[in-house]
Amino acid sequence: MKKVYISFSADILHYGHMEIMKKAAQMGELIVGVLTDDVIVQYKKPPLVSFENRCKLFEDLKFVSKVVKKDTLSYKSILEKYHPDIIVHGDNWKTGIKSGVRNELISLLEEYGGELVEVPYNMEHSVNLVEDTFSRRLSMPEIRRGMLKRLMKIKPFIRVMEAHDGITGLIVENTSYDSEKGHFEFDAMWESSLCDSTSRGKPDIELIDWSDRIARINEIMEVTTKPIIVDGDTGGLIEHFVYIVQTLERIGVSAIIIEDKIGPKRNSLFGTDVVQTQDDPNHFAEKILAAKKVLKTDDFMVIARIESLILNKGMDDAIERAKCYVKAGADGIMIHSKQSEPDEIFEFCDKFKSIYPDIPIVAVPTTYNYITEEELHNKGIKIIIHANHLIRSAFPAMENTAKEILKNGCSKCVDDVCMPIKQVINFIPVNGEQ
Repeated sequence: MKKVYISFSADILHYGHMEIMKKAAQMGELIVGVLTDDVIVQYKKPPLVSFENRCKLFEDLKFVSKVVKKDTLSYKSILEKYHPDIIVHGDNWKTGIKSGVRNELISLLEEYGGELVEVPYNMEHSVNLVEDTFSRRLSMPEIRRGMLKRLMKIKPFIRVMEAHDGITGLIVENTSYDSEKGHFEFDAMWESSLCDSTSRGKPDIELIDWSDRIARINEIMEVTTKPIIVDGDTGGLIEHFVYIVQTLERIGVSAIIIEDKIGPKRNSLFGTDVVQTQDDPNHFAEKILAAKKVLKTDDFMVIARIESLILNKGMDDAIERAKCYVKAGADGIMIHSKQSEPDEIFEFCDKFKSIYPDIPIVAVPTTYNYITEEELHNKGIKIIIHANHLIRSAFPAMENTAKEILKNGCSKCVDDVCMPIKQVINFIPVNGEQ
C-alpha cells in the first residue's frame, strides 16, 4: 500500500479538513504531519491550541495511521524519514510565502520519484466564518494576556510597534510583508504614555490619569488581537501601582514596563538636560515585588526599565540595579540609552546575559536606529520596541496637508497624499470583524 502524507496547522478540525483527509486516505496509508508553533508563526498568527492538543485532534481519526511532527516548512526531512509516495496539499499555495516551499517540494519529488496531489481549496463561507471566529478568540483577555510569553518561547525575538489609539492599533494589527525570507508582521503593540499624551495634545509628564489610559488601551483592544505592552512610566506610588497592575492583568494586557525614576516625570531622552531623579534601587524593587504579589496569573509580566545610562550613572550602577530588580521578581529588564551608537547597550547585554542568560532584555533603538533587529537579537535582546514612529510620521504628513490646503485654497492639491475615504472606511472592521 502506498504511503500518503498531508500536513495541517489546524486549531480546529472542520468538514473541509475531513474531506481532504478522507480523499487522501483513499489513496493509501495516511500520515498526518502537525506543524509546530514556531513553524506556524512564520506565515500566520500563532495557534490557540497547543501542539500536543492539536496532535490529539488527528490521533483519534480511524483513517489516520500515524501523526507526526512537522518542525519545518520544507518537506525534505519528511521525505527522508517517512518515504511517502504521495504528498497531498490544497492548491492555495501556488503564490505567496508557501510558493517557495511548493517549488522546492516539486524539485525534490522529481528526484525522489514521488507524486504531488493538489486538491481544490474552495472553502465555503461557513467554514471561513468558523475559522475567523476561532481566530478572533485571540482578542479575549485570558488568551491575549498570555500570548506574549508564548511568542517569546517560539520566536527568536519579539517585534513591537507603538499604537496609541484604535486606528494605529489596526495598522499594527494588519501590516505585514512577505518575501522570499518569510512572512513578517509585528508581534505585539506598545502603548506608550508619550504617544498617548501627545495624541491628546498634552505633555509627557504623567498628566493623563490611569482611568483615561486604560480607556485608551481598551479602545485598542476592541479592534485588535495582538499582545499589548504598556508603558507604565514610573508606576507612581507603590500603593497605587498594585491596583494599576491588577486592572491591566484583568483586561488582558501582557506586560507593563516601569522606569526607575521618581518625582516629576520628564521624557528620558532629555537625559541630564532636565532634572530627573533616579529611584533608590531597593525602593523600586519593593514596587516590583508588590506588583508580583497581587498577580493572579503567570501570564502578566512586570519589566523594569533602568535609567542609569540615560542619567550618566555608569554601567556598574546599571548592572547592580538589574540584579536587584531581578531578585525582586522582574520578568525582564529594559535598558535605555540616548547615545547614537549602541555600544553601551551591547556592553550591558553582554554583562547581564553572563549573569542571567534566561531573563529577557528589552531595547528601544530610537537613537541608534540604524542597527537592525537581527543585530539586536544577536546581542541577546529579546523584545525590540519601535516606540513612537507612527505618531512621528503622522505629524509631518498632517502638517504638510494642512499647509497645502491653506496655500491653495482647495484640497485637490493633496489628493495624491490622502487615502481615499472609502479605503479608510473599509480599513475599519464592521460588526466586530477583525
